[in-house]
Amino acid sequence: MRLCVCLVLLSFIVCANADIPGIRESGRFVWDAVGGAWDMYRAYRDMREANYIGADKYFHARGNYDAAQRGPGGAWAARVISDAREKWQSDLSGRGAEDTQADQEANKWGRSGGDPNRYRPAGLPSKY
Repeated sequence: MRLCVCLVLLSFIVCANADIPGIRESGRFVWDAVGGAWDMYRAYRDMREANYIGADKYFHARGNYDAAQRGPGGAWAARVISDAREKWQSDLSGRGAEDTQADQEANKWGRSGGDPNRYRPAGLPSKY
């Protein structure tokens, strides 16, 4: 049993000291994905707080833009969250395919680095 514990601890030490680019890249991807999910949540929270008619597409684009700026992990998180939300919205909430298509356009625009202000409605408070 002691030998097994020693081998496990030794392997942790070796792995921690190893300079393996794949592990670092994977860790960075996960970190960016978590940050991207937070960016998406923050945009959703701001959208709910603003409660401003016509601002939906702006917040879609902004959340995707902020998440994608973090890197591949953030862009991945934005795509997964956006696709899941639009699937739920089109299947369960009764919103039409046109609304889903327009939301996805704003999502893609933001993820590709496009300026979210393209979708900003006139009169939306500058706080957002």
